[in-house]
Amino acid sequence: MSSESEKPPKGLTYRDAGVDIDAGDSLVERIKGHVKRTMRPEVLTDLGGFAGLCGLPKGTKNPLLVACTDGVGTKLKLAFMMDKHDTVGIDLVAMNANDLVVCGAEPLLFLDYFAAGQLDVGVAEQVISGIADGCKQAGCALIGGETAELPGFYAKGEYDLAGFCVGVVDKDKVINGSTLEAGDVLLGLASTGFHSNGYSLVRRVFLDEAHLELASKPSELDVTLGEALLRPTRIYVRALRRLAASGLMKGAAHITGGGLVDNPTRMLPPGAKLKLQIDLRSWSPPPLFAMLARLGRVAPEEMRRTFNMGIGMVVAVPAGAADAAQSILELEGEKVLTIGSVQRSDQVDAPVEFLA
Repeated sequence: MSSESEKPPKGLTYRDAGVDIDAGDSLVERIKGHVKRTMRPEVLTDLGGFAGLCGLPKGTKNPLLVACTDGVGTKLKLAFMMDKHDTVGIDLVAMNANDLVVCGAEPLLFLDYFAAGQLDVGVAEQVISGIADGCKQAGCALIGGETAELPGFYAKGEYDLAGFCVGVVDKDKVINGSTLEAGDVLLGLASTGFHSNGYSLVRRVFLDEAHLELASKPSELDVTLGEALLRPTRIYVRALRRLAASGLMKGAAHITGGGLVDNPTRMLPPGAKLKLQIDLRSWSPPPLFAMLARLGRVAPEEMRRTFNMGIGMVVAVPAGAADAAQSILELEGEKVLTIGSVQRSDQVDAPVEFLA
């Protein structure tokens, strides 16, 4: 028999298994201010419910919902290495909202998924603050998300992100390339760098092959290598929304994975006997791209297939209105270049034709 002074062994708790519910509750309180600054008048709920409710904007006669999802990819590895977490959230919003806006849609709401082996409330708040920054830029509301603590699933100090964006477009105003014709002009909107694509190759070249330090400042750059690589993806939503409202945007392509080879042709309608000509002589890619090509001995074709080469978005506009379209985009702060045109083709699904 055990004596009365002996106590039964303490039972295990969820915290003992690596999940801290109190930390999750603390994070919710800390991010409420970030979420609040993204709100739109259509949002009907506050943070903390099981689901977010959001109405449709007034004035949309025949609304269609548009949805997309994406992540940041291995660019996150650089955030871990630099212990800098306030910009990858902007990347997360950009990769979704830029995809959504090419059809003429208005981003309406955003949801995020943040997963880590052990929740660091400070780091998570930095990430979500960046998501809120991105939502402000894109004009969408951050109405909820999920924070998952998964012990043993992620390496210490690492996390993963996924984002989900929903927008709305009037059925009569969908931009699907159906009005594209030979002679239309292709305008390129400058990128801020690699954006959020190709970072497995980026890290392989700069860190593993060239053994460069992220804190180093190569002569070709005006900032450290790490700062250049972590520049967030540019959000083109406001510029493209304004161009679409003018009636001048006939097609658009967000230059993500697949680079300038695979993405531009996505603006062409099915069955169209059209091709896109892109004149590589019309712009000079930023130095970061040349550095990577040189240090990694990456062929030009591979560079174009993997990276945006300094052009983050391509839009097609009528030839007679190209100057007007450029002015509209520049008023929203975009650097705009004429990079090519739409031409007739003898075949459907014609690949991009590069002029050099």
